[in-house]
Amino acid sequence: MHESASPGWLLVALCAATGAYCLLRLRSSVEEQRRAAGGEALMGFGMAAMAVPAAAFTPPAWVWSAYAVVFGAAGLRALWAARSGRHHLHHLVGATAMVYMAVVMAGSPAHAHGHGHGASGTPLLTGALLLYFTGYVLLTGVRLIPVVTVAGGGPGAPPVPVPAGGAGTGGRAAAGWGDRPELARACRLSMAIGMLAMLLPL
Repeated sequence: MHESASPGWLLVALCAATGAYCLLRLRSSVEEQRRAAGGEALMGFGMAAMAVPAAAFTPPAWVWSAYAVVFGAAGLRALWAARSGRHHLHHLVGATAMVYMAVVMAGSPAHAHGHGHGASGTPLLTGALLLYFTGYVLLTGVRLIPVVTVAGGGPGAPPVPVPAGGAGTGGRAAAGWGDRPELARACRLSMAIGMLAMLLPL
């Protein structure tokens, strides 16, 4: 039992750490970072709570209804925000996945908690979400590689964007932890990997 719970706790730690970093991004001086960070923090902490192994805690059935309401509202907000930026559609898909998992877990609360063991979702929808998040992980991973290289200061590398009024030596050092684009991208990548881990057992 201890061995089977270990991956669940690793997933909890990953999602909670991601949510905590997203809270840090709320202090960013870059408006777009702040706009996305709140929803991503909610997603990270929501995934962390959902991934807690059933051996440690089994929530009451009403919790899954609350999940569905909260992330349904987050999905509607992302749909509204998508008018000004297509990247909000990713938040919409993430919120939809959370609502879907909450509905599945509500149908079998005694078995589903702890990333879906024993749950029975809709194969078509589960497959579509798995396909989306697999593609997102691969694409984001590829995009992240050159950003990490740039952050290392390779020859001919364009400068990392910094907030207005925050330029330091060379225009790089002053970028705060909440303003680093490669960290924000790695944060989204971590959540997508976590989402894959939670969807696979459905």
